[in-house]
Amino acid sequence: MPWRAIAALAGAALIYLGGALGLIVSERPAPVQGAAGLDFAGLIADRFRPPQGDARFRRGSYTAPDGTDLPMTVVQDPAANADLPVVVMIHGSGWHAQQFDRLAWALRDVAELRAVTLRGHGADPVRRGDVDYIGQLEDDLASAIGDVAPGRKVVMLGHSSGGGLVVRFAGGPHGGMIDAAILLAPFLKHNAPTTRTDAGGWARPLTRRIIGLSMLNMVGIHELDHLTAIHFAMPKKVLDGPLGHTATPAYSWRLNLSYAPRRDYRADIAALPPFVLIAGADDESFRADEYEPLMSGVTDKGRYHVLPGVGHLGVVDAPQTETLIREALGAL
Repeated sequence: MPWRAIAALAGAALIYLGGALGLIVSERPAPVQGAAGLDFAGLIADRFRPPQGDARFRRGSYTAPDGTDLPMTVVQDPAANADLPVVVMIHGSGWHAQQFDRLAWALRDVAELRAVTLRGHGADPVRRGDVDYIGQLEDDLASAIGDVAPGRKVVMLGHSSGGGLVVRFAGGPHGGMIDAAILLAPFLKHNAPTTRTDAGGWARPLTRRIIGLSMLNMVGIHELDHLTAIHFAMPKKVLDGPLGHTATPAYSWRLNLSYAPRRDYRADIAALPPFVLIAGADDESFRADEYEPLMSGVTDKGRYHVLPGVGHLGVVDAPQTETLIREALGAL
């Protein structure tokens, strides 16, 4: 190759990398606290207190592929049928497995419930708001269900970003491990018609930084994937309250990517097993009436329910949600 062509390519590469780095450094992370959007304070005030000393409700852990012990709440009735389905429950952004305490306890007669706290979250993570590589959350979840006996049904349930992670899991290398899915107001992608602007004020993405990191990833550079890419408007009452130390108000680029469907989110949706989707008509972050038109266009495996008078966080503990989940599990 002539030296002029080599010089031109080198110059173009330097301009590309310089542009990417310029975008990254031009936007610095700044914590945000919001009153608008999601009422986590109300969720905490009304949080479920699990029974003390009851063997059916256990705070435990499971071992991830890299040897890390990750928190997992297990709700299981020893007297129940050993063939009941296993339901793996995945929390939404910024929170942890305690989000499902009430729902898991209510469903103990129809399933074994495993509510996981994802890597980078909870009371004492190795690195809050970060993972080691893009896709690690899927590998962790595969370990959480790797001990399920052959022939026993596995259902993956997720709320909000947790629902998005279920969709991602279905479209990834471990998708064949699950037999059904339950999606509670799932995050499908920032540009999906289901998503309100900035998730209704909850999510504060660092847009220029995200563009720059995406540019680096496109040419195989991942050394800056640990940088913060998004903040959440966690209410001050939550951060200053008794569970404030368990909140995760910001994510790295690689955790944020790992927690959502891939760029071609429709392909991940198409890979879902039979699923039930439940969303509240008053959802502050997502447009509940847009799920069915979008998702039914790529798969016929879904059943859709919009609950009147229910918001984004409230859908988890809504009585109608428990009823619909029971019906779904009974149909397996």
